[in-house]
Amino acid sequence: MNLNGAEHPLPTHPLPTLLRTEVHVMPRPVVVGLDGSPESFTAANWAAREARRRALPLSLVHASLRQTGDLPVPDGEDTVGHWARRILRDAEKELRDRYPELPLTAEQVPTAAATALLERAEGARMLVLGSRGLSGLAGFLLGSVGQQVLARTTCPVVMVRANERSATERAGDEVVVALQHLTEAPGPLLDFAFAAASARGAALRAVHVRKLPSSDYGYGLAAGPVGALDGDLEGQASRELDNALEPWREKYPQVRVERTIDLAFVAGAVLRATAGAGLLVVGRRTHRSALGAHIGPVTHAVLHHSTVPVAVVPHV
Repeated sequence: MNLNGAEHPLPTHPLPTLLRTEVHVMPRPVVVGLDGSPESFTAANWAAREARRRALPLSLVHASLRQTGDLPVPDGEDTVGHWARRILRDAEKELRDRYPELPLTAEQVPTAAATALLERAEGARMLVLGSRGLSGLAGFLLGSVGQQVLARTTCPVVMVRANERSATERAGDEVVVALQHLTEAPGPLLDFAFAAASARGAALRAVHVRKLPSSDYGYGLAAGPVGALDGDLEGQASRELDNALEPWREKYPQVRVERTIDLAFVAGAVLRATAGAGLLVVGRRTHRSALGAHIGPVTHAVLHHSTVPVAVVPHV
């Protein structure tokens, strides 16, 4: 009201509207490390297909500095720089020709390979590396680069071999996820596996292996009929596996889930389950032991022998 007690007239002009600012969050990229080997180019093509199906950008990374044990270095710093630029240029051209709609960047990083990959992995959806697979797993895994990256990165790392299983995709290929501890099934591992299956329109096969208990003296099975013991263990494992998968089945109702429960050695059972797979997903606990960061014996064995790409997902 004014001093005379009359009410103030309502304004005749429209009130200003607040401007709405939209914040666009850039999706985290799929990062692939290139070293010029045929395996790294196979990994780059696998990463490009994965980025396209997930609607993510792709980032090619080559580190200029070499570490002991990597590929031979030509004499002369200029030669090394020219060689690095050629690796990126050739890979970028091939991928742009194959996937013209894919957002793609290429970066030459003047630092050691492990350092560069670990830094780029911090903001990545996943990191993809090539693996030679000679005498087990030479190259990235047994070299200093692969050991450091696999044991220390905070994002999933996919190891890709240069073989037909990695270069081509078959209709009906499953995504296989290995689950060891069902009472505390890791969310990041299951989320990655279900998302991978959903993006492919593929079935997900959850593999759980439970060892038969030994006797007190370690010479055989505990007392009781072997068949009954097997049935009890398998029934318990089946119920626990269903409980672990249920939240993710609800989150990804479009993914068909198959289950494999085995009473055997973990790595062997997981590898047998990959006969019809296009991707194997395994976990790595992020806690450090007295010997430092490591990938664990089962994951190491699977990486050592698998013929399909293997995604190693870190979790608590």
